[in-house]
Amino acid sequence: MKIKIRKILFYAFLLPCVLAIVFGVGLFIYAKTPIDAAKVKTVLVDIPTGTSLIKVTKILSDVGLVENRVLFYSLIGVKGGTRSIRAGEYEFATSLSPSELVDKLISGDIKNYRVTIHEDYSLKEVAARLKEYKLIDEKAFFELAEDEVFLSSLEVQGSSIEGYLFPDTYFLNRSMSTKQIMRMMVDRFWSKISPEMINKAAKKGLDTHQFVTFASLVGKESGSSAEKPMIAAVFYNRLKKRMPLQSDPTTVYDLKDFNGKVLRSHYKRESPYNTYIIRGLPPGPIANPGLDSFRAILNPAEVDYLYFVSRKDGTHFFSSSLDAHNNAVLRFRNATNGSE
Repeated sequence: MKIKIRKILFYAFLLPCVLAIVFGVGLFIYAKTPIDAAKVKTVLVDIPTGTSLIKVTKILSDVGLVENRVLFYSLIGVKGGTRSIRAGEYEFATSLSPSELVDKLISGDIKNYRVTIHEDYSLKEVAARLKEYKLIDEKAFFELAEDEVFLSSLEVQGSSIEGYLFPDTYFLNRSMSTKQIMRMMVDRFWSKISPEMINKAAKKGLDTHQFVTFASLVGKESGSSAEKPMIAAVFYNRLKKRMPLQSDPTTVYDLKDFNGKVLRSHYKRESPYNTYIIRGLPPGPIANPGLDSFRAILNPAEVDYLYFVSRKDGTHFFSSSLDAHNNAVLRFRNATNGSE
């Protein structure tokens, strides 16, 4: 009788051990075997914030990345990731093993988008660029762009974030909020525009907002870094003589449906930004200028030019007198296009 009891106890102890070993071996093989080595493809998966492990597993299962949920749950448990999966958009290759897939989930190896915001993009163009990658809520973006509390937290002096979204290349992901992305771009602005630059602008009679506004005009007038100091000089010279700046881009900045061509009728538009109508700088930036535009404001060329006209090759012809300018207009473009 004692022998039978011992055998029963022995097998009662042995069976779970054998099952545990078999399960462990099976889990190891499962963890190291590629999900689908025969049909390698890339799958994009979006894990919303607050998603439970069960829901995460279902999402992965629905796209063919998890075939055995029990083994998958066990693998996550072994790796200590039951509460460590980060929300976001992931890019998984089916050549990955389940172990590698779980590692990506636990480490939060979410998909980043390399987004370049070009110099002199307007607020609308920045929004369109970010929306192209599905990185922002467009409505929230434009509301935040004029939110006084948000702007104050960013140390933006104006009534809009225009001008402070620094043009650069960013690595962004869809787990980031619209506010986070906007804050990152403004933080980049403050990291590039140094206190020394702001102090130097102040010595030229420009506060920070005027500095940004002035740079945006220079940037919109020319994409040539080499001639921006001359563009800046023209504007400085005009300001000294109390002449209107007559910058074409300002005439259409606040138009909702501008088609890309400045017409003579635009020069007469009643707008606080229209520098054909107002004297001095407009009330705020008309784009988000790059570093070379800011440097041009701080270091304008030592010239007496008052006018410039496009050569239609990306550069401009500069003149000191109205007669010389008018002759240049006749030379370089049809008079119906207007002059600067």
